[in-house]
Amino acid sequence: MNKTISWATDEARWQAIVDRNKDADGHFVYAVRTTGVYCLPSSASRLPKRENVEFFDTAEAAQRQGYRPSKRLRRGQPELQESYVAKIAEACRYIEQSEDENKLVDIAEHVGMSSFHFHRLFKATTGLTPKAYASAHRYRRLRDSLDDTGSVTDAIFDAGFNSNSRFYESSAAILGMTPKAWRAGGKGTKIYFALAICSLGDILIAQSEKGICAILLGDDPSKLLQDLQDKFQHAELIGADAQFEQVVSRVVGFIEAPEIGLDLPLDIRGTAFQQRVWQALRDIPVGVTVSYSDIAQRIGSPKAVRAVAGACAVNMLAVAIPCHRVIKNDGALSGYRWGIERKRALLDREAKAS
Repeated sequence: MNKTISWATDEARWQAIVDRNKDADGHFVYAVRTTGVYCLPSSASRLPKRENVEFFDTAEAAQRQGYRPSKRLRRGQPELQESYVAKIAEACRYIEQSEDENKLVDIAEHVGMSSFHFHRLFKATTGLTPKAYASAHRYRRLRDSLDDTGSVTDAIFDAGFNSNSRFYESSAAILGMTPKAWRAGGKGTKIYFALAICSLGDILIAQSEKGICAILLGDDPSKLLQDLQDKFQHAELIGADAQFEQVVSRVVGFIEAPEIGLDLPLDIRGTAFQQRVWQALRDIPVGVTVSYSDIAQRIGSPKAVRAVAGACAVNMLAVAIPCHRVIKNDGALSGYRWGIERKRALLDREAKAS
């Protein structure tokens, strides 16, 4: 029987619990609302009432809803979690080393999982779907090739795209500009910006045609503008008009009260690894802190703690990508691009709001 179909519905999952089916372990967990714990399908615990049961694709998803592992599961959880992380890390390597675009079923089969469960687990771990991860990796290779080669066409095929037309359909959305503009350092690209004041000091907000591309904090407006120029060396920087001031007001309001959210499109540019880290950061709820090693585990690269810290350090979107919510394993505040005091102020503010 196809396991993708077997446990794709709540009815099938409930039957697996009733049968204490060990084959279903690793494909989902179930949580009991009356006890606040979650278990594997094969758990020998007393069978709960159906109306009290909630299903989750991964243990992490159950934990995000406030459930804790059962005692039986807690004893075996480290091994189970390590197994999950190892499989996703292997899938990432498989995707990165492949010259061609792999089908979901091929990647899942490579790590010995069903397509359905692999897709859900991969997204829960990395913050990206397998397809999005593969695309991000190809675009990183493309950016590197555009910097090194004299031909845009050669760079496109070197990066693993099978045709020019397939690439150009989405190039602007990923690069933020045309390939030729990228090779020219962004020449001809327009970046609108404005400087303002917030409770954390000076703030610079910049926006491309795709969305907000920079939210910078500091004490020296000229330094913030220099940082923007260094990032977009050949782009045309345009001072804000009255209409852009509305965007500035919304961003400043978000800085002052992060719990309200920022309902504006973002232009997030980075490598495949950086995008995985930044997506994991965006999944951290307001008022919650995690460690660098936690993020490394979540993206399926448990040994890449320093690389995670590096991705946090080059983040251009303060608060929108909340790298301030990442702290040391011992709970101490670590380095922050815009200063430890701003990090402490943000965390104190969010703790009161949550």
